[in-house]
Amino acid sequence: MGNDGMSRRGLLGAAGAAGLVLGGAGGAGVAAAVADSSGGGPALTSLGSTAVPFHGARQAGITTPPQARTVLAAYDLEPGADRAKTAALLRRWSDAAARMSRGGRADADDQVALDAGPSSLTVTFAFGSALFDKLGMADRRPAALQPLPAFPGEELDAARSDGDLLVQVCADDALVGFHALRTLHKLARGTARPRWRMAGFARSPGATAAPMTHRNLMGQVDGTKNPRPGDADFEAKLFIAPTADPVWARGGSYVVVRRIRMLLDSWDGLDVPAQERVIGRRKDTGAPLTGGAERTEPDYGRRNGDGTPVIAANAHIRVTAPEFNRGAAMLRRGYSYDDGFRPDGTADAGLLFVAWQADPRDGFVPVQQKLARGDALSPFIRHETSGLFVAPPGCAPGGYVGQGLFEG
Repeated sequence: MGNDGMSRRGLLGAAGAAGLVLGGAGGAGVAAAVADSSGGGPALTSLGSTAVPFHGARQAGITTPPQARTVLAAYDLEPGADRAKTAALLRRWSDAAARMSRGGRADADDQVALDAGPSSLTVTFAFGSALFDKLGMADRRPAALQPLPAFPGEELDAARSDGDLLVQVCADDALVGFHALRTLHKLARGTARPRWRMAGFARSPGATAAPMTHRNLMGQVDGTKNPRPGDADFEAKLFIAPTADPVWARGGSYVVVRRIRMLLDSWDGLDVPAQERVIGRRKDTGAPLTGGAERTEPDYGRRNGDGTPVIAANAHIRVTAPEFNRGAAMLRRGYSYDDGFRPDGTADAGLLFVAWQADPRDGFVPVQQKLARGDALSPFIRHETSGLFVAPPGCAPGGYVGQGLFEG
């Protein structure tokens, strides 16, 4: 079962081509293509054969281009789980994640995805604030890992918020993602128990004529103003500084996870021009209302004939713009979710908001405080769950994520 040489499709050999993705090496990591060499069936397509390296200076799943599916799960330590048990769990998890990201089989593998390739699988681990208290390591908790303040309009469910350990699984195939989390879940028995689980989806690769920013369930592009790898301050906005304390967290990143229900039945009551005014962008192209294409910089000074701004003062893109928030920025890597209908018949669907940043006190917190005070989108959404976690840096082969915390 633990033989990494035997993959989910048999023996996987290296295929001829490899694509570049932003992966675990803290920059550009090679996503290797692997193909079936057992003669037992057709070779995997590039979608199934793409592998994102697990090992590296940075964890994969942060700057990796978003895959089609995600499963987010939080775990709480079992009573009696001490530092040694928790470190052993993280070693088991890291070993399993590394194997599965290559298309191999991990210990506790149930062969659910036996015929699948790695499908760009990434597994990312992060720690919640309470973990440090439970393990008697409060002195090693980063100062920024504090409970988020309360924001007006929230309707948070404590049972589906926070947690000691966060697992983010992303893949381009839903079965591969399910299999990965199921494997990790079995490896956690006796050390950590599940607290909550949420599953999300994005566009499947190839579903659109040209790659574009994620389109959310309101029909709007979401994430156009994300920091980009070519930006001069990309690393500084995303990753904990190399001079920060504690030492073990350097090169890691903070992540805010929120389940944001969209009041789609109310949103549908607006015509398209009204929806576009709420956001500040065209619904079809994602271009700002001041013209151009999706990536065109909005002209916030442009006025209508009556003197009102073309992009309203409370339009979502204006309220969140870094230039109006002292440069605050996050890498949003969200996914849509659809959990059916609520008892009143309205949609239970929306956004799994996942935002990575170097320091939430300079990123998420001030931006969300401003949004809560005057965002035209606020009447159409509800923040229902919340969590803040710190993701350690990546690890080298033979090591495990979080090793610097437990052994440093």
